[in-house]
Amino acid sequence: MRRFSEDYLRRTREGMWADSRLALSALALESRERVLDVGCGTGELSRVLEAECPGEVVGCDADSRLLSIARETVPVVAGDATRLPFADDSFDLVVCQALLINLPEPAAALREFARVSSALVAAIEPDNGAVRIDSSVPSESVLESRARRAYLEGVDTDVTLGADARAVFEAADLEPVETRRYDHDRTIEPPYGEHALAAARRKATGAGLADDRETMLAGDLSPEEYDDLRSDWREMGRDVIDQMQAGEYERTEVVPFYVTAGQV
Repeated sequence: MRRFSEDYLRRTREGMWADSRLALSALALESRERVLDVGCGTGELSRVLEAECPGEVVGCDADSRLLSIARETVPVVAGDATRLPFADDSFDLVVCQALLINLPEPAAALREFARVSSALVAAIEPDNGAVRIDSSVPSESVLESRARRAYLEGVDTDVTLGADARAVFEAADLEPVETRRYDHDRTIEPPYGEHALAAARRKATGAGLADDRETMLAGDLSPEEYDDLRSDWREMGRDVIDQMQAGEYERTEVVPFYVTAGQV
């Protein structure tokens, strides 16, 4: 399973569910007595669950660094998604967010979720192949699409799983009861916050693309094609910074998530 930094998790999950929690309605959070958030990371989803549930919310993650932050919100336990350190039927809801897309055998994790849940299992997973970028820098959406295609070809798990999560539930012998789509919008516009400025600097230096170089080269992208892409990427980043300095840069990224619930 891929590991993620605290900064990455906060950057990608920041503001999620801030505009609407309607897609979570199938989870009946208002009636839950004990909820487990698997792969809780730094606790972004845990905070939402804690606000909506009358009962106890527990976070679980394999990364102790991330748990040290999540425990500021909820009780946490270190554990692997496929070997949860809980007895059968310990919770009435087990849920994860953007976890199954990083697992080589997502159905195995869902079977383990079902073991420790007495009622419902839910997965909130993105379709990273359907991300949409609109930017005031014309080349940004084109280059983002090129980079995403190369990344998807090289990654060894199904990072587009969200739209097809029902099939994984069925493979885990869980009966899907409902799937709802939720579009997570991340918008950058003036005045620019520190995360936006840092993202622009990473584009201009090519640092962000460098993080994914190994994965991209594992697909069909050649080293020469990667170098060309990174050169274009850095030029695009400089255009982003120029527009920021003029107060003209705007960017919207829409990531479709699918909330799938299954009855135990």
